[in-house]
Amino acid sequence: MKKMWIGGEFVGSHSEKTFRVVNPATEEILAEVPRGDRNDAADAVEAAAGAFEEWRFMPGVERADLLHHVAAACRHHRTELARLMTQEGGKPLIENLDEVEWVAACFDFYAQVGRDQKGRVIPPVQRDQFNFVVKEPYGVVACIVPWNYPLLLMAWKVAPALAAGNCVVIKPSEYTPLSTLRMAECAFSHLPSGVVNVVTGYGVEAGEPLTTHPKTDLIAFTGSLATGKKVAGLAALGMKKINLELGGNDPFIVCDDVDLDVAVRGAVWAAFLNMGQVCTSAERFYVFESVADTFIQKFVERTRALRIGDPLGPDVDLGPMIAEFQRKKVEDKIEEGRRAGAKVLCGGQRPPGFAKGFYYEPTVLTSVDHTMPLMKEETFGPVAPIMVVKGIEEACRLANDSIYGLGANLYTTSLEHVFYAMERVKAGTFWINDPLTDNDAGPFGGMRASGFGRELGSEGLEAFRDTKHVHLDYKLSSKPYWFPYDWSKARKTE
Repeated sequence: MKKMWIGGEFVGSHSEKTFRVVNPATEEILAEVPRGDRNDAADAVEAAAGAFEEWRFMPGVERADLLHHVAAACRHHRTELARLMTQEGGKPLIENLDEVEWVAACFDFYAQVGRDQKGRVIPPVQRDQFNFVVKEPYGVVACIVPWNYPLLLMAWKVAPALAAGNCVVIKPSEYTPLSTLRMAECAFSHLPSGVVNVVTGYGVEAGEPLTTHPKTDLIAFTGSLATGKKVAGLAALGMKKINLELGGNDPFIVCDDVDLDVAVRGAVWAAFLNMGQVCTSAERFYVFESVADTFIQKFVERTRALRIGDPLGPDVDLGPMIAEFQRKKVEDKIEEGRRAGAKVLCGGQRPPGFAKGFYYEPTVLTSVDHTMPLMKEETFGPVAPIMVVKGIEEACRLANDSIYGLGANLYTTSLEHVFYAMERVKAGTFWINDPLTDNDAGPFGGMRASGFGRELGSEGLEAFRDTKHVHLDYKLSSKPYWFPYDWSKARKTE
């Protein structure tokens, strides 16, 4: 049985209960993991709080060196971590090898950014004064991480939080805790005891106590809108700071001035990467009518050519979905679209030949419109509904016809189309001719129901630092505007 990582050591749960981690490709049990409870969450928070004073005052260059060590350890154990993520999450090994490298790059980035500056000096309002702004860590950060990118989305929270001087408690998804526990052992164990802690378990039993514990100061959460609302409500009771990334329903606009072969390849990848289980997946396509028939034909051809199979490979593009519940949600949504008039051009079923595993064929639909939930709600699965539009104005109007605003994609060679769409579509990230590419130096996050706060970039560091204004009068003297007031100098009024 695996154990949790609390206070620099592996421990079992107070509850003495466990849960099973299942391989979504084979449905085999990989391991049993402690089913953490309120007491385990409290232990982890106390460990983090106890380590905070030492960690926050550690010189920046020393903290940076420790974070670079995390990055180096990730690279050293890259294959092992990637295989573990593939076994517990179903994402193809080739994608998880990339994920581990992105994790390492994130820790390297914040190792440097975290020691770049601690605030700024501002001009005083009087003589003999000095004013400066200091950035300080909050204290204990609870990092609640989803299953689709278990190490990357953890790193986006933990790396800047640590660089800012906070200590953290990580609550991984109950579907993918194994890679996080292994990373605690191979990449976090050199950190001072209590700086990083990992509590495994279910949201209500382990995540909610982390959110409500009086010594957690900030909650960083990635997940569904419904759960995000609950996290926000619980955090508000304790006046805690929160960073929320709550998914999306990203539009993908294809204009009539592009190389369709390139656009189709980008579109298929944006739709079906990790079986569409990506918060920034392209979930609805708007294609100019003059090229729609050709685009749809090429899109279907490339979708049918995708290889489904064992995510450990080789020669596989798509693995299984994470679990039966997620596959069933997709099936229900496609059936709902069919009943409303949508046409399935390919996919729309479980692939033959797979007795085990949560596999589903990548699906392309047409004859869709905005009365269908497919076009306005997050699907989080391998589904690509394509709608024909007359031009950029209609495409942008429809792109905004959703409560979400996480990302948006545009394929065009027209600068006029670029600026028209960029200035009008509500999205935290706007990709032009290159879908889903992230940049550690650029902020990531959503608008509207996709949440608030930012990860990555300098904004990602700021999300984990509080602001203090220091006003210093270095020449001790009385001020003429103190008591008692000199009324003779007051302006006389008629």
